[in-house]
Amino acid sequence: MARKPHPEPPPEPVDDAALFRDAIGPVRELPTEPTPPSKPRPRPAARMAARDEAEAMSEFRRAMSADALEAGDALSYRRESVPPRTLQRLRRGEFAAQEELDLHWTDAKHAEAMLREFLVHARQHGLGCVKVIHGKGLNSDSKTPALKNLVDRMLRHRSEVVAFASAPTNQGGTGAVLVLLAPKR
Repeated sequence: MARKPHPEPPPEPVDDAALFRDAIGPVRELPTEPTPPSKPRPRPAARMAARDEAEAMSEFRRAMSADALEAGDALSYRRESVPPRTLQRLRRGEFAAQEELDLHWTDAKHAEAMLREFLVHARQHGLGCVKVIHGKGLNSDSKTPALKNLVDRMLRHRSEVVAFASAPTNQGGTGAVLVLLAPKR
């Protein structure tokens, strides 16, 4: 009987890392990098101050809504420096609106921001009379025209506004207001 040749032992696994180190020779190890600083802690929030501010705003809005205008009420306001005759001319539509802003279908928060931006833009460009269309509020859930009341309150407190009145019927009636602005300084 013939002998079977002995199987050769399997080759030893090659250690790639050892082969690489042998090939490049001795190396100098780099110093370890220091650990990066940790993230700074967030600044503490003034929760009580924010709550007080929110309560004050809520109280202010409640007080302002006590004298709410109705859908058919006309807006009218003038600073003491403006003659009554100017307000009468504004009511009759004798001033041409140089630009207008339509607030239909916007919520109060966006309407407030849009009106502020519009008035600043109008003042910067030297406009004397602008029209703000707020609508009559006939579709309002609260049965009071929210945008009309917002526009009335805001215009009374803006320094660039010297007078305003509801537009004549052919220009929007009680759903729009004509606003006279102070001249640009």
